[in-house]
Amino acid sequence: MRVLLSTYGARGSVEPMVGLAVQLRELGAEVRVCAPPDEEFAELLAGVGVPLVPVGRPVRPLVTSVVPGSAVGLAQRAAELIAAQFDTVAASAEGCDALVVTGPLPVTAGARSVAEKLGIRYVHVSHQPVSLPSPHQPPPARRGRPLPPGMTDNRALWDVDARNANEMFGAAINTHRASIGLPPVDNIRDYAFTDRPWLATDPTLSPWRPTDLDVVQTGAWIRPDERPLPPELVAFLDAGTPPVYVGFGSMPLREAQDVARAAIEAVRAQGRRALVSRGWAGLALTDDQDDCFAVGEVNQQALFRRVAAVVHHGSAGTTTTATRAGAPQVVVPQGADQPYWAGRVAELGIGVAHNGPTPTTESLSAALKTALAPETRARATGVAGAVRTDGAMVAAKLLLDAAG
Repeated sequence: MRVLLSTYGARGSVEPMVGLAVQLRELGAEVRVCAPPDEEFAELLAGVGVPLVPVGRPVRPLVTSVVPGSAVGLAQRAAELIAAQFDTVAASAEGCDALVVTGPLPVTAGARSVAEKLGIRYVHVSHQPVSLPSPHQPPPARRGRPLPPGMTDNRALWDVDARNANEMFGAAINTHRASIGLPPVDNIRDYAFTDRPWLATDPTLSPWRPTDLDVVQTGAWIRPDERPLPPELVAFLDAGTPPVYVGFGSMPLREAQDVARAAIEAVRAQGRRALVSRGWAGLALTDDQDDCFAVGEVNQQALFRRVAAVVHHGSAGTTTTATRAGAPQVVVPQGADQPYWAGRVAELGIGVAHNGPTPTTESLSAALKTALAPETRARATGVAGAVRTDGAMVAAKLLLDAAG
């Protein structure tokens, strides 16, 4: 069986697809991944021996240059992504039996059109539940399209979201569909999602409440990471008590060094050492004291088992990894689905949801005091044992069973 996996986004969009690719290959499938041409994604896929098909522009320059919430340049980027689905992804999908896709709507709607034209199976997957229509939650606002103020009925808000999606991307999608002999689609969003989308999140950490959609929750797609920690990091870990990890992944923080300074001071106020992850924001140490250490990209699965707590932005991947490791968390959400994950951490009692995206020494110190309490550690340890680790294998078997 030949499978094409396609995504466009930062590390949190690419890493789970790598996890699925590894499991599909173990079951005998031939698999390739369409993803942005960033060097770190190429290295990630090369490390597991899965071919990368570069699609679109590198993500990192876009993420680090776009003003949060701004719609400037969105139409051009969407047009490029849609064109890439009907060009690069379509060519890569020739001869495949299935196309599994995640990412923004221009990607998924374009990819389903390609699968429709080729007559192959299409699966839409979400790595967070926030974007899936549900009467239990409102839709996230689209860039440049705020939701109507005062409207509280979730079903009505999802109807507004569908209209916004059509206005933003419908014409471009349907123009490309016409060029390959396909009829127009009148609801771009629901067409992309299908009636049976997959949700690749852990059911303990992210339970899905039943809706009109026949959602298939597989568990999170975790890439097994066997990389050893760098020797200099191991030396720092061994030199004292477990540190507090501080990292914001691919988020382009405003005033990044102010955030780093506040975090380090808050960690020190709790009598702890600090481990700062540089990330895409370029966080750096504020002085040369030996109670702080800075790291680049490392094996978080191994690292989080050795820290006292994890301060992070609340992506699906980092939240799942920290939860699985039993590490108490302080989530400082910056946007998108991150407030959802912050809320889940707080509801489960395995950490603290920080109020707002801009931490101060005082606010982080207060949050860390709770996160570092023995009862929070005990709860985090208990929940860790309930996190499933077989999500990618479940998805791989579902895909192959359906095909065969």
